[in-house]
Formats: sequence, structure tokens, C-alpha cells
Amino acid sequence: MRAFQLLLIALWLVLAGYTGVVIARHGLDLLPIFFGDMAKLAWPGQFNLDFLCFLVLSALWTAWRNGFSAGGLALALVAFFGGAGFLLPYLLWLTISTHGDMRRVLLGVRAY
Repeated sequence: MRAFQLLLIALWLVLAGYTGVVIARHGLDLLPIFFGDMAKLAWPGQFNLDFLCFLVLSALWTAWRNGFSAGGLALALVAFFGGAGFLLPYLLWLTISTHGDMRRVLLGVRAY
């Protein structure tokens, strides 16, 4: 579990650093670029559509594991717009708070 937690931390640090550089160079105007690439029906758009599917699944899982509660729906919204920037620290927090019990990490309220 410790190796997995260290991986989550390393991935988040790399993502945060990369994101910081991209924002510094190009600003926060992501959505027109993201959907514009999809509209071109080329490989960058295919990658973006694939990523969008992962965002939907991440948000749905987050809401589901929290029993579709108000808090779970709020977290799902953050998961959808935050991507790995949300999911990496969320998984880290879950593995710590559940003492590495992957049943509780994955199933949330349904694990009891």
C-alpha cells in the first residue's frame, strides 16, 4: 500500500508541476481548445474524448461510492472537472483513512 501511496503522490506532483507550466505559458482557456480539438475529428480530439469518458466514469464512481449523497454529488462534480488533480489526492486520502482496506476504498458506503 505504501508503494501505491507514493505513486499517487509522485503522479500528483508531476501533474501539478506540468499544469503550472502550461497555465503560465497558455493561461486557463482550456475548454475551447479541448472541445475544438474534438470538433476537428483528429487524434488530439480522440484523446480528449477518451479522457472525457474517464472523467465521467470517475465522477460516477465518486458519487456512487458516497451513496449519491449531497456530499458525494459535490465530490463527483469536483472529480469531473478536476480529473487526476482530484482523483490522485482523493485516492491517497481514502487509502490513509481506511488503513489500506481496498474494499472500503472502492465500495465506500456499500462496504458496511
